[in-house]
Amino acid sequence: MRVAKNDRAQAASTLFRLLGAGVVAGLIVALIALPAVGSAGLTARDAANNFEDMDSRLKTTPPSEKTVMYDGNGKPVATFFDKYRESVRLDQVAPIMRQAMIDIEDSRFYEHGALDLKGTIRAMASNVESEQTQGGSTLTQQYVKNLLVDSAKSEEEYREVTAPTVGRKLRELRYALDIEQRLTKDQILEGYMNVAYFSAGAYGVQAAAKRYFSIPASKLELGQAALLAGITQNPTAYDPIRNPNDARKRRDVVLYRMAQLGHITKAQADAEAAKPIQLNRTDPVGGCETSKAPYFCEYVKYDMLNILSDGKYWQLKPKQQQNVVNKLNRGGYTIRTTLDMDDQHAVDRALRGTVAPGGNRVGAEAMVEPGTGKIRAIGLSKRYGPGKGRTTINLPADSAHGGGSGVSAGSTFKVFTLAAAIDQGIPVSTTINSPQTTTVTGFQPCRYTGMFDGKKVKNAMVGGGPWTLSNAGDSEKGNFDLKTGTWHSVNTFYAVLEKRVGVCNAVKMAEKFGMKQATGDPLMPIASQVLGVNDIDMVHLAAAYAGFAARGKYCAPVSVTEVVDPEGKKLKLPKQDCHQALDQDVADKVNSILQGVLTKGTAAGRGIGRPAAGKTGTCEEFTCAVFAGFTPNLAAATAYWDFRGPWQYKVYGVYGADIPGGMWQQSMRNALAGKPAPGFQTPTRDFGDTTNVPQVKGLTVAAATAKLKGADLKVQVASGSVDSDQPKGTVVSTSPDAGSSVPPGTTVILYVSAGKKRGAPPSGD
Repeated sequence: MRVAKNDRAQAASTLFRLLGAGVVAGLIVALIALPAVGSAGLTARDAANNFEDMDSRLKTTPPSEKTVMYDGNGKPVATFFDKYRESVRLDQVAPIMRQAMIDIEDSRFYEHGALDLKGTIRAMASNVESEQTQGGSTLTQQYVKNLLVDSAKSEEEYREVTAPTVGRKLRELRYALDIEQRLTKDQILEGYMNVAYFSAGAYGVQAAAKRYFSIPASKLELGQAALLAGITQNPTAYDPIRNPNDARKRRDVVLYRMAQLGHITKAQADAEAAKPIQLNRTDPVGGCETSKAPYFCEYVKYDMLNILSDGKYWQLKPKQQQNVVNKLNRGGYTIRTTLDMDDQHAVDRALRGTVAPGGNRVGAEAMVEPGTGKIRAIGLSKRYGPGKGRTTINLPADSAHGGGSGVSAGSTFKVFTLAAAIDQGIPVSTTINSPQTTTVTGFQPCRYTGMFDGKKVKNAMVGGGPWTLSNAGDSEKGNFDLKTGTWHSVNTFYAVLEKRVGVCNAVKMAEKFGMKQATGDPLMPIASQVLGVNDIDMVHLAAAYAGFAARGKYCAPVSVTEVVDPEGKKLKLPKQDCHQALDQDVADKVNSILQGVLTKGTAAGRGIGRPAAGKTGTCEEFTCAVFAGFTPNLAAATAYWDFRGPWQYKVYGVYGADIPGGMWQQSMRNALAGKPAPGFQTPTRDFGDTTNVPQVKGLTVAAATAKLKGADLKVQVASGSVDSDQPKGTVVSTSPDAGSSVPPGTTVILYVSAGKKRGAPPSGD
């Protein structure tokens, strides 16, 4: 009795399948006989009418391709994708792979058009006799479906192009008919093999070959080809990583289908089927996390997002931003950059050799080429990525490039007030009495639009009022000129100098060199800006100092030199800002003063064995320490702070010359090793400069006089002589002392030895 019921159930199931097959067959016949539909029924007739009216030209974007970023020497350093694909020509695919794909998917591919009636009827008959459904779509139709799926920009579009409806199948067939007319069979096969999904994140046969076997598609062998060819029917079910048993069974189906069709022998199929699946996986990884220069990569990524959105990325809504990100990940662009991996390695070694990568305190650095603005390296002591001890915030960069809110510039900002003073004609020899602590009044306010004291202001007058400040050390007091005040970074000296220059003028000078807050807001034009209260980033600080190195020619930092799409078309890049921010001779004078910082000033001992200049910076209340320096052919800026928050977690006892200066010194030495060592240009104009009193102790009066006059100094011999153990008639000392910085024409007094030892009894006693 139970057997009879089962027989009736099976008979009913078979009947329904036959009826369904008849409807489908009628529809197909009707489509073939267009426009004479005949007796296929109302549904088929309506579908046929709609089919005739459909747009036949498939409008899809090209299949998504990975975007590759290259360094300045043409070596790949990062890959962006969300669908790992690497398209290849058909002749770059092993013949056995092409054959396996055709045999299992559409063995009559080269014999039929867009629709294979014989194959479809065979599939329907097989489905009637078996519980396993066999597809009737041609390889061309599958190519169309894959193109539509790949082009879907939303979940809604994806559901539409994968919906199990007659309308969807008709659209695919209509497009397939058009493609068969426009493309050769080889072109269709090539397109399909590049767009098909092979599971495990691999799109296209080249990506699949590398994903599972770590070889190119041209090197695939029989068993490997059969495995890959079997995956596309159901990528989830036949994933050889997650479902190796099912993948092996499917591989064997392919092998014996190839043998059935006579493309391999049964013995070959048996031999391969006896082998277990052997994978040699390469996991596809992309983005900046796997790059050898992750922070530079992040900078480039945001530059690319702006390029792809015509500079409007940060003005877009989140969904629009995601579309731009998708464009980067899927666009198949070739990005040429300014990265110098030798410089990058030098930066990374210096930072991580000085600051523990896993700690809360960080060292950051950027290197920029003078005269071009090309960013050569961007580094951070912390490793890039998610997880403990790492960060995905591009701390050396501004917020527009994935960074934070920046760090205080410290006294590195004094250079702009110095440049403004010299540019205004204030003599270098100008002397200012600079006590340990002082209050300066009379600052003129400046007009400002931007964030100020946590509020957005527009066209407001800010600054002005009295300012009380102190020097960093007790020894920093006395009389200083533009040289010595800079060498020793005397705060009270610079407060008075800034008043003479004008706060607004000093800030404008900084802006000429591209400076702004790391948040993108303009610099706050307040008196304390000269001590670096504006929070800035290392990339723009390095670019500003590169402007001085280039004799006053400032070039905005640039990371991308060329972008090419998959068709070989170059994208239009933003026009770079390069301009003469300061007269060459004024810049030369600034550079000559900054060289003394490394030999006689706060960074004495931080030389790099070649002509170099720089400026230290210790941030307010020890929130950070900064150093910026340069040679004529490379500039770099470094910073050290606690990334959790410099005001909450201060770095007491750290000055710009020690940790930041040390990182700068080491990285610059290594980056410039073996490269030319040009000197700075000597200023040709008279800037009311100072001169150093030469050492004349022990010389005769005549010899000392000649040496002093050669230094553009006047000479006066003191009346009387001095008891000394030096030979009679030789110079014992001078006033001012040897090494003192004085204006040209200053009178130097010589004290001459009497030839008597101090404290010796008179002769004859």
